[in-house]
Amino acid sequence: MIFVTVGTARDFERLVKKADELGKKYKIVIQRGQTKYRPRNCKYFDFIIDRDRFLRYIKMAEVVVTHAGVGTIINSLTERKPTVVVPRRKMFNEHKNDHQMDIARELEKRKKIVACYDIKKLEEKILQAKRLKFDKYDGEKRRLEGSLKNFIHRCKK
Repeated sequence: MIFVTVGTARDFERLVKKADELGKKYKIVIQRGQTKYRPRNCKYFDFIIDRDRFLRYIKMAEVVVTHAGVGTIINSLTERKPTVVVPRRKMFNEHKNDHQMDIARELEKRKKIVACYDIKKLEEKILQAKRLKFDKYDGEKRRLEGSLKNFIHRCKK
């Protein structure tokens, strides 16, 4: 199962629609947040309030596909799941700036995730993530979280 999560902020129709298209070939569960588009080929829900339930979806997933939300990425990496990050983009009115691009690039550089900058390549990136051996995520959670928070803070200035 592929778990696609878009977080709680703003519509992310671009990712939800592409995931739904891939749902014709793969078993996909989508957490669609505030996205208005209703998938036809995948199981979906809007939000998960219960953190344990959210973590269960991550644990069950073969691959996690997410926006560049640091919390979700860290949960996915902690569970040692191949993670594909699709950053929200300002140009598509998905966020007020492109800090998610910066997060994706930094984590990609550290070999923690597979980044998908072109939604047309999502299937290719999912298959790539399944094949790759990621660097061990060895409890550097707080250090990585701190680095990302500092990075985001600097980007917002």
